[in-house]
Amino acid sequence: MKKPYTVRELLAISTQYLKDKGCAAARLDAELLLGHVLQLSRIELYLNLDRPLTTQEVDAYRECIARRGRRMPVAYITGVKEFYSLDFAVTPAVLIPRPETELLVEKVVKLAKARLASGQQQVHILDVGTGSGAVAVAAARQDPEFLVTAVDISSEALEVARSNAVRHEVDHQMRFVVSDLFSDVSGTFDIICSNPPYLTKAEMAQLQPEVSFEPAAALDGGQDGLVFYHRIFQESQPHLAPSAYVAVEIGADQARAVAAIAEGCGFSVEECIQDYGGHDRVVVAKWA
Repeated sequence: MKKPYTVRELLAISTQYLKDKGCAAARLDAELLLGHVLQLSRIELYLNLDRPLTTQEVDAYRECIARRGRRMPVAYITGVKEFYSLDFAVTPAVLIPRPETELLVEKVVKLAKARLASGQQQVHILDVGTGSGAVAVAAARQDPEFLVTAVDISSEALEVARSNAVRHEVDHQMRFVVSDLFSDVSGTFDIICSNPPYLTKAEMAQLQPEVSFEPAAALDGGQDGLVFYHRIFQESQPHLAPSAYVAVEIGADQARAVAAIAEGCGFSVEECIQDYGGHDRVVVAKWA
């Protein structure tokens, strides 16, 4: 009878396999996927390195590793991604949340809390192109007086966003609207935020294999990557409360162009926030 594989042995085998397939973080991927199959944290894996695995566990893990070897992102295999210290359900219908987008959430929350501190009783926030709902749900979690409308052109994406709102118990603070940007949005908002598609056509043609699994519509910003910024700053105006803000995530070299678009639409650009790598990441503009 063949001796069963242990956690240690499978991690070693799968790490080398993923390295050979070009995965940059092969060991981490192997650990996350085995933890997913066994329902163990990474720390618990290391406390159980000599645990023998059942045939069913090995088969399930091999399937996960095979999918990762085809360069499917780990988050799509496990169905979950951490963002803003919260676990979000993700599917191939939505973009996988990135750590740098947390800067957008932080700014939205700061602006919203300032409104409450000034005596406003509730703050109305609109998240355009919500995808998994990561930005909208993370913001709503910060204060029960933040009322968030999450908009996406994809009804499949909105179902994922709604499930995340329920998961994190903020669905009563949120509403979900299928809309091409502002086309089916009603009302005015104190803060409008968005992480729109901003890759250029050239960048779309050079995507890493993992990114090709994500919805192209959530990535493609047109020839120059700026198509959606023109629309957001133009079309948002009827939906802005007095002294409202628009905060958008941008590509690393787009700050000057996005600021010019905002100013050309009558906004005053108050801030460009850099990410931890020193790249421009969020433009914040104020409406009169």
